[in-house]
Amino acid sequence: IVLANGSETVDASLTAQAVTMFDILVEGASRAPERIVEAPAAISIIEPEVMQAVSMTSQVPVALATIPGVDVVQSGINDFNVNARGFNSSLNRRILVLQDGRDLAIAFLGSQEWNALALPLEDLSRIEMVRGPGSALYGANAFSGVINIRTPLAREVIGTKVTLGGGELSTIRGDLRHAGVSPDGRIGYRVNAGFSQSESWSISRTNQVVPDILAEYAQATDTVAIISIEAVPLSGQTLGAGGAALGTPDDVRSTYGSARIDYYADNGSVGIFEGGLAQVENEVFVTGIGRVQVNKATRPWARLNWSAPNFNLMGTFTGRKSNDPQTSLASGLPLEESSTILHFEGQYNRNFAEDRGRIVAGASIRNSRVDTEGTLMQLADDDRSDNYYSGYAQIEYRPTPQIRIVGAARVDDGDLFDTQFSPKGAIVFSPDANNSVRFTVNRAFQTPNYSEFFLQVPAGAPADFSLLEAGLRLSPLGPVLAGVPNGELFTNSVAVPILALGYEDLDVEHVTSFELGYKGQISERVFATIDGYYSRLSNFVTDLLPGVNPNFLPWTAPAAVPDAFKATLEQTVRDQLTAGGESAAAAGLTRLADGSTAIVVSYTNAGEVTERGIEISGGVLVSDEVQISGSYTFFDFDVDATTVAVGDQLLPNTPKHKGTVSLSYSGRQGLDLGITARLVESFTWAAGVFSGFIPSSQTVNLNAGYRVNQNLRVHALATNVFDQLRYHLYGGSVNGRRVMGGITATF
Repeated sequence: IVLANGSETVDASLTAQAVTMFDILVEGASRAPERIVEAPAAISIIEPEVMQAVSMTSQVPVALATIPGVDVVQSGINDFNVNARGFNSSLNRRILVLQDGRDLAIAFLGSQEWNALALPLEDLSRIEMVRGPGSALYGANAFSGVINIRTPLAREVIGTKVTLGGGELSTIRGDLRHAGVSPDGRIGYRVNAGFSQSESWSISRTNQVVPDILAEYAQATDTVAIISIEAVPLSGQTLGAGGAALGTPDDVRSTYGSARIDYYADNGSVGIFEGGLAQVENEVFVTGIGRVQVNKATRPWARLNWSAPNFNLMGTFTGRKSNDPQTSLASGLPLEESSTILHFEGQYNRNFAEDRGRIVAGASIRNSRVDTEGTLMQLADDDRSDNYYSGYAQIEYRPTPQIRIVGAARVDDGDLFDTQFSPKGAIVFSPDANNSVRFTVNRAFQTPNYSEFFLQVPAGAPADFSLLEAGLRLSPLGPVLAGVPNGELFTNSVAVPILALGYEDLDVEHVTSFELGYKGQISERVFATIDGYYSRLSNFVTDLLPGVNPNFLPWTAPAAVPDAFKATLEQTVRDQLTAGGESAAAAGLTRLADGSTAIVVSYTNAGEVTERGIEISGGVLVSDEVQISGSYTFFDFDVDATTVAVGDQLLPNTPKHKGTVSLSYSGRQGLDLGITARLVESFTWAAGVFSGFIPSSQTVNLNAGYRVNQNLRVHALATNVFDQLRYHLYGGSVNGRRVMGGITATF
């Protein structure tokens, strides 16, 4: 009993209990809350402890690396590609990445710019990853899966948090968060700001005497399949004798800030208005035309959302602006991009039949604007605005408590593609609350991006064919070239342009996948998931390749060459280039619309592929403080039909076997420790101008933290602790160890 104006002290103790799988709710699989054990998809979540452990990197992909079936490919500090179930590329866009429903992709490429994520990992409330086709609910970019990132409401993180840290590669980092609520509890607010700066593993490749990539890759492999010489060095460096890069590259930097206001209604509805800006500088990323350096780019964004128990309305804005032109390191040319994405979506959900059934339905409209000022797209197709419309629905019903039947479908239409229909069906059988077996069938599609449709950019420095022409004039074919002015056999033989061009007639990619999966809490302390799939892919778009665009036929001899000798001359040119190790130039040599000679690389729809795989994950709670977890992935594929005639370019760019093992300790004394080993089998990579062998890797990460008191925590992280020098994609940097430490204070 507490008397008026009095007080009493009550002591309470909490008993730790194991969190079981059936207690976890997810939203990514059905766009509505459901228990993870009953979700009609292969879905994984990143535990808060994992996000906290790797938060110092500010890299979401690092946290995703332990999920089965997922490829995490890194070049440099912040250039990541995240993919699932094969057919990765240097600019992967087959995984849709959403932060609170807002698409984080770059409009021009459809891929991610992870360095622009405007929050540290420890400020995220949840990361879910749905593996497998997801177009039935999410549309085009959900070809291979969906990453659903959620952030907390302001009232869930009241107070101030400051994190400061640094470490190897001259890394420094700082993050600030402050949140509060009004006295009546109706209004919440949150502000975030942060800065990071670091050296990178990326180096210049301009040396013409001894190619830099030979020395760079010698640390990781005995064989270098390409010799890449770039036209300009990294920002901060200059060219010396023989093209040697002089000086120190500028650090990679990232700055962000955001603000948010929440309104909490009596009926549980929440209104949110938020916006922010991220700025990235000096990051180098690998593309199909070679490496590109982002000198300075800003990413403004905003979101307006009203979430009620049975409906959700949302409008988002995502922009990108090259404040300083990006630089194509291969050609030295500046590249501009100014783009915006406006997206409006409404969703309705309700239960029926005494909660045995549920329907989720929605519709959206999107407008994308892209302007590259003629630096990346053909002028006739540049400075464009395109619309995209969609409607979707999912209905589920439980004829018995143990059986859940799910059906979904989505219709998409837009200015750049024909109407697409994406169905999904699933049956989930749950013999008890802790275990389930599911069978699903999904169909998804992927539209080509702006680059694949409309690209027009030099893919490297012009080729010098003057020696080839001189040799032909001295050969028995010399007399047939008498009518061709010297130096003009290839229009301008000393400088034959190398161009990367889009293909406007590309078709939409499709995948149909059959999946069988199990999720279960085998005992109070043991859980496991097993997912198997069989998929058929058709019409998927290749990376840049020579000789595949039917608009650019094989090179033809000049009109001055007698007709009887033209075929012989043309074949001799191709044979000479191939014998000289320039097979790509031989395949791509063509004539442009104006009749001039060029080497063209472009895109095509590659054909049909069958892929299959098994994804296994599990964990054991050895005690309340110790957990062991792991994952294993098997992947295989067959090329059933191909339209690509230039080499074996239909590669999945993923290993056949990979896996992870983790051991973590979280003690009551405030100490947490973790060790993760990731093992990846060797495989062959081919994407754009880069093609070669990826060595196997065995990477070990360590993390440790100690909570000094309720308001202070110190922590440290070492990625690739044994400094195993490896590159994850051919053409990317050789990555090494990174050790960082920090301190987090809350008030």
